[in-house]
Amino acid sequence: MGGIAVIAREAGHKVTGCDAAVYPPMSEQLKSLGIDLIEGYSSEQIALNPDLYVIGNVVTRGNPLMEEILNRNLSYISGPQWLSENILRNKWVLAVAGTHGKTTTSSMLAWILDFAGMEPGFLIGGIPQNFGLSARLGKSSFFVIEADEYDTAFFDKRSKFVHFHPRTAILNNLEFDHADIFSDMAAIEQQFHYLVRTVPGNGIIVSNGREESLERVLRKGCWTAVERIGVAQGWQAEPVTDDGSAISFQGEPHGILSWNLLGEHNRMNALAAIAAARHAGVPATVALEALRQFKNVKRRMEVRGEVREITVYDDFAHHPTAIRTTLEGLRDKVNGARVIAVLEPRSNTMKMGVWKDGLAPSLAASNLVFCYSANTGWDVKSALAPLGSKALIHDDLDALVTAIALSARRGDHILIMSNGAFGGVHEKLLKALEEYR
Repeated sequence: MGGIAVIAREAGHKVTGCDAAVYPPMSEQLKSLGIDLIEGYSSEQIALNPDLYVIGNVVTRGNPLMEEILNRNLSYISGPQWLSENILRNKWVLAVAGTHGKTTTSSMLAWILDFAGMEPGFLIGGIPQNFGLSARLGKSSFFVIEADEYDTAFFDKRSKFVHFHPRTAILNNLEFDHADIFSDMAAIEQQFHYLVRTVPGNGIIVSNGREESLERVLRKGCWTAVERIGVAQGWQAEPVTDDGSAISFQGEPHGILSWNLLGEHNRMNALAAIAAARHAGVPATVALEALRQFKNVKRRMEVRGEVREITVYDDFAHHPTAIRTTLEGLRDKVNGARVIAVLEPRSNTMKMGVWKDGLAPSLAASNLVFCYSANTGWDVKSALAPLGSKALIHDDLDALVTAIALSARRGDHILIMSNGAFGGVHEKLLKALEEYR
């Protein structure tokens, strides 16, 4: 919704917004653009008298402002529908869908197109460091969008991505997620099938060939050419050096991907971005040159600081698969150095305990695990019991920070994982590390 606000402002609209809580980096971005932020959903905001209310999916019935909008029969629309009708209608949309990697892959793709001089618009659920902002209108017909499968609004229970009508669609991966709105895997696959049904015959679908879930989606019906990533008959990345991989398509070499990003998951993200960019007219060789200059996204293995040779990272990982791949990527980078994982189980699905059995295995690559349990409704201690004494659970944030700081040693790498602000734990920990020298 913050990104939509940015685009609406750039398109010439006066924009204000409200939320229960706003925090960096989005709050800082909006403030810098002169977009007023109001804390809370007071019905008094009706006095702003806007022409239209754009509603995000966090808003439910019972929300004071929403109830006033309904009572007065004022004009409202969902964010995805507004975007579709006002911005995307005449665009070549490149949509990036999947359980993991949407933000990173969208950022890669937007950067590749921009590097190639195509000046795309984009709407991304994070801030790509190559751009310094999460959304822009762009100066061409190309528009890159992070295509989320979460529902659109309380009055539109379709996945957001069915509104976007992409010509180029990436299906990065597909696992069970969002247990608060999807009953099972089949329900999510059905929504992805609806997305596939919207891609035109002259478009392309870039799909992860290693994912049986995506193959099931495509078998439901597909009317578009498909290029697969991660398999011999499609796009592949074969590591040839510590920071370089040979890129090929159907056995034909296209060059070397050389960069600083970690892990196999990011190589797969890169393959998807390269394939999608090629469909838009960017040769793979140009895409590889662009990716050499890719700076990743804020909150994706972002170094937040270093104190007495202890490095603190911030990452958005909140699903066991993302936690595992992120930790494994860091482990490959630091070799034998200690890795301390700090986790806040904050997503709706995590709070429901759906992933509790997979949590301990996902943290196996770490030497120590600290888990903040204040917001969970299930027994975190039992879930992490397979990790033995290396797992420590705290329900008080200050006590958690103190315990981490006292446990840290020179040369450690501390990876903090949460899909929220985590109570400002990064700054608190860096300060505590200074104090406990």
